[in-house]
Amino acid sequence: MTVSGADGDGPHSAAGDAGVVRRVFDLMPLLVIAFEGPELRITAATGVFRAWTGRPAVVGTTLREAFAETAGQQTLETVERVYATGEPESLRDYRFQFDRTDAGDRVELFADWNITPVFSAGAEVTGLVIDIVDVTGRVRERQGAQQRAVEAERRYAEARDVIDALQREMLPSSVPVLPRAQVAASYLLAQADTAAGGDWFDAVPLPGGRLGLVVGDVVGHGLAASATMGQLRVVLSERLAVTADVVEALRSADAASRRIPGARSATVCVAVLDPATGVVDYASAGHPPPLVVAGGEARFLPGSGDPPLGVHGEWRTPTVQRESLVTGDVLLLYTDGVLERPRRTLAEATVELLQVAADVVADRVLRDHLPLAADRLCTQTVELLARVTGHSDDITLLAVQLVTPPPAFHRVYRAAPESLAPLRADLSCWVDGLRIGAHDADALQHAVVELATNAVEHAYIDSAADHEFVITGELTDRGEVEVRVSDDGRWREPVPSPDRGLGLKITADMVDHFRVEHDGHGTTSVLLHRVGRPARLLTADDLTFGFALAPPEPDQPLLIEDRSAAGPRLRVTGPVDAHTAKKFEYAVTVAGSTGTRSLTVDLGAVTHLASAGVSVLHRLTTRHRDNGTELRLVAPVATSADVVMTLVGLAHDTDAEG
Repeated sequence: MTVSGADGDGPHSAAGDAGVVRRVFDLMPLLVIAFEGPELRITAATGVFRAWTGRPAVVGTTLREAFAETAGQQTLETVERVYATGEPESLRDYRFQFDRTDAGDRVELFADWNITPVFSAGAEVTGLVIDIVDVTGRVRERQGAQQRAVEAERRYAEARDVIDALQREMLPSSVPVLPRAQVAASYLLAQADTAAGGDWFDAVPLPGGRLGLVVGDVVGHGLAASATMGQLRVVLSERLAVTADVVEALRSADAASRRIPGARSATVCVAVLDPATGVVDYASAGHPPPLVVAGGEARFLPGSGDPPLGVHGEWRTPTVQRESLVTGDVLLLYTDGVLERPRRTLAEATVELLQVAADVVADRVLRDHLPLAADRLCTQTVELLARVTGHSDDITLLAVQLVTPPPAFHRVYRAAPESLAPLRADLSCWVDGLRIGAHDADALQHAVVELATNAVEHAYIDSAADHEFVITGELTDRGEVEVRVSDDGRWREPVPSPDRGLGLKITADMVDHFRVEHDGHGTTSVLLHRVGRPARLLTADDLTFGFALAPPEPDQPLLIEDRSAAGPRLRVTGPVDAHTAKKFEYAVTVAGSTGTRSLTVDLGAVTHLASAGVSVLHRLTTRHRDNGTELRLVAPVATSADVVMTLVGLAHDTDAEG
């Protein structure tokens, strides 16, 4: 047969001709790439693959040259491991990010990978072939389903309500926030179990601004192990709070382990950190030593070699080690579930943990919405390690980073309603900088705005001149936010009524401590509130989907008529306070025809319901009642409006669909 064309790809090409094969391979509607040699030089890639990655000239380069930006995401590492071991690997729903040169930006995709080694006649690995299926659409669809948070939470709670509730009750729901230490924690249940686990963690503020840290592991799983864990956790945290001494805490835990069924052989690591000096004292009872990430490198601290709790008849004083940290360093306590993962030797898992921890703290891996290194260390580390191998045991991580203290808050405002909007913006910016949980942030901002409103409306009621009030705030070494609102006006005793004088009551109910100091020179309202950040109880879905950004909250009030509802209905977003209450009252009055027709007002998206807003709601409900109509107020459980209306006893419906 005659071959025409330089490449043998003419109309009479011979079967099996290299040019024909190359052309057919290039036209295959599959994502396929082939490598050769220990450098993993790319020898072939389908046209679809080159277009998918935005790399038209990828053939001839090495794996690490072509995809350098993916280092640390365990993609390159997995491919190299298959070449080194000759064992094929498959990855499912694998999240990775890479730079699209044609798009000019980094993209995030999900894919199923099949990595297959190619052998020589002598059974030596000579190359690899990878076929990939882009499942981004499928995963994004599942992510979209997750965003329907209320329904998803309800379904998950129905499936594992007892287990989930037990773990959340037994473990701290939050970690403290200190000026010089940012703390984060995560807990992932064993993949193979449907029962509660025996891992635990604790972070305890101590006298003098110090911080107690505990991570432990009870043998076994199930309700019994979880109950044992809960008892040991209380013993250790209480002893630490009283003594701030590592040895005394471990001594008490060892004694308790002899009385608590199932507590023998439990392992634990206890540390006391002084953020002001960077000195950390720690000791382990049969537990892996802490890890430190400093200067872009991770290392394990020396172990103490002490046995687990309760295994000897007579307690021995544990070996206490000391380490010094500097600002920026991160300390990680963990359980052995992160090391004892399937398909990894202990040595391999140890090296992986060190490398991943260093990369995650340096923010060299996944570009998520987690600005704090401690947060990334407790989430991305679990994702990067466990999503490849799975996990047969619980994984618990507790991280703390030494940081520069946040600035104090000090602002002077004109005593007028129009000052509340800039105050709220200033306060929100400052509170965001404290990195505290949303619940505590909402409570603080709500309480402070109430106190400011009180100064605006009551301090200078007898004076027509311009006046000011001052707000100061700081995050203390005790893990509390202290805020003072001061004016030089005249004090008046509050006289609560159904629709007036509720600001101070709302403030007192929302924070831990509240007092008012007043004399002939003015009034100072002082609030103290212990703040924290949520600890993460992770699920398997978190390992696949990452951690989604919450939608931004609106800055300005907005009232929208819901035309899809069966009857007249308004949805309200943003703040309802002394500055916006008149606009809110006017809109509801018009929608309800001055109280002559029934109306539903959905307050679920209200970001701040101040006492001025509560007063409006009282007046509006009274007007509708007098006209024989109904003003139905709706605020789902735990929303800002639900919390406030519950505190002041204002009737409302928590079922938005009812």
